[in-house]
Amino acid sequence: MAKPSSLLHLLASAVLAISVLLGHGVLHVGASHKVYRHLQTTVESTSVKQPYRTSYHFQPPKNWINGPMIYKGIYHLFYQYNPKGAVWGNIVWAHSTSKDLVNWTPHVPAIFPSQKSDINGCWSGSATILPGYKPAILYTGINPQNQQVQNLAVPKNLSDPYLIEWVKSPRNPLMAPTATNGINASSFRDPTTGWVGPDGRWRVIIGSKKDRMGMVILYRSKDFVHWTEAQHPLHSAENTGMWECPDFFPVSAQVPVGLDTSINGPNVKHVLKVSLDDTKHEYYTVGTYNSVTDKYVPDEGSVDSDSGLRYDYGKFYASKTFFDSEKKRRILWGWINESSSVDDDIKKGWSGVQAIPRTLWLDKSGKQLVQWPIVEIEKLRTNQVDLPDKLIKGGTVLEVSGITAAQADVEVSFEVKELEKAEVLDPTWTNPQMLCSEKGASVKGSLGPFGLLVMASKGLQEYTAVFFRIFKGQNKYVVLMCSDQSRSSLNNNNDKTTYGAFLDVDPLHELLSLRTLIDHSIVESFGGGGKSCITARVYPVLAVENGSHLHVFNNGTQSVGVPKLTAWSMKKAHIY
Repeated sequence: MAKPSSLLHLLASAVLAISVLLGHGVLHVGASHKVYRHLQTTVESTSVKQPYRTSYHFQPPKNWINGPMIYKGIYHLFYQYNPKGAVWGNIVWAHSTSKDLVNWTPHVPAIFPSQKSDINGCWSGSATILPGYKPAILYTGINPQNQQVQNLAVPKNLSDPYLIEWVKSPRNPLMAPTATNGINASSFRDPTTGWVGPDGRWRVIIGSKKDRMGMVILYRSKDFVHWTEAQHPLHSAENTGMWECPDFFPVSAQVPVGLDTSINGPNVKHVLKVSLDDTKHEYYTVGTYNSVTDKYVPDEGSVDSDSGLRYDYGKFYASKTFFDSEKKRRILWGWINESSSVDDDIKKGWSGVQAIPRTLWLDKSGKQLVQWPIVEIEKLRTNQVDLPDKLIKGGTVLEVSGITAAQADVEVSFEVKELEKAEVLDPTWTNPQMLCSEKGASVKGSLGPFGLLVMASKGLQEYTAVFFRIFKGQNKYVVLMCSDQSRSSLNNNNDKTTYGAFLDVDPLHELLSLRTLIDHSIVESFGGGGKSCITARVYPVLAVENGSHLHVFNNGTQSVGVPKLTAWSMKKAHIY
């Protein structure tokens, strides 16, 4: 949401995801940030060259951003934006639209503080389509007492597909902390998309906490204006701290398609995602929602804590999904926060960027979600390069030439045959990020590390390594996926944290697949067809623009096969 935070890695950024696919859309804005009040004046970038600006990820031309809907066939992206600087402050709800989620057109800001209930800030919110195809946004405002309260805004002109003007309800705030409800006034934010229960009433949940117990408070309404708090939260978990930017939605247990947020039934599971204010990690559980008792229960084995499943194990926060009613898919938006210093953000003139929108569905196991970049970005592919079927021996680094390596889309598969030679997995190695940090790309193993060196300089002084290692567990082989930024830049002011995840694939019966999207300062990687995803933000000194190279590598002792590698240069999207 919108409270100051001094946690590491937030730097000058706030977090926001406004996901709205109007039509059965969702709009969400979540923000946690560090405030730099002395910098909240107009700052022009001193940079002439912009080697780190993305070419097909959404970001405005300058200054700070963070933050997406479909209404009458047009996608809407709302995002928190500082028109006067590259740090937090002077925030307005900027607004852009698109017909394909790739190319975007800017509009005038949609929402800014103007009422008593939001005079100190218009923060997190979600959009819902009401009967009659009418969009409505619930958002968190900060009142004169600095309390977090919930407000309503609706479009001024429903015949306008671009929804340029929004008006606020004179009844705001609609939900607020009181002396009788016991809600923490500084921990009450981020209303979700509404859904309809079997009694015909609307429901929304709002992130909160009680002491160290994270929770989502449930409200019900007949008209989307008058709201009543339920006697119990939809769900809570001990010792998890504040839950912000919650998201709650159904997924089909039979077919990989999206579902409207109000759908429930025998072949439907539900997902609850929360963003943890304490750790700046997100996690989700898969479970069952009883729409009569209004209780959500995670499935057995679905870990309900910071060590649970994540959409993305790298730089990815304040995420939000929406149901694309036209293409019957659920789309995930997430915010990629910075790894550069505040001073460098000021110099380059901007910070914050949106991840590529991802289609999301329930894996056939029923235990986790799968994500994949929206198919629309594939129209940006050009200059296809195919690497012939190769056996990559241990110690090999093979360059993939013929593409623009700083702006690329790469798909590669690995085949491993001598699995019996895998290193034995120590039972204490339960933290994949720590394991990737200890066993980085330069640490030779048996079956791995093997994968891609992206954003690599000519002499490999700089590179970001995205790779796999295979271990022998007690009853199965265990695949570790890593994104190693330790050598990503000669600039040591950058955050070069290494990220990792265990990948639920069986190398005995299937190839290990990896897709990596490279966009100047972003490396988004999808392992195992999207079962595990890791996003990194890198700022190399040498490996920029034409100085960036792409390699396949194997630093294990055993050879691995590469039956398929296809890479494309990516054309620049029209974004401002």
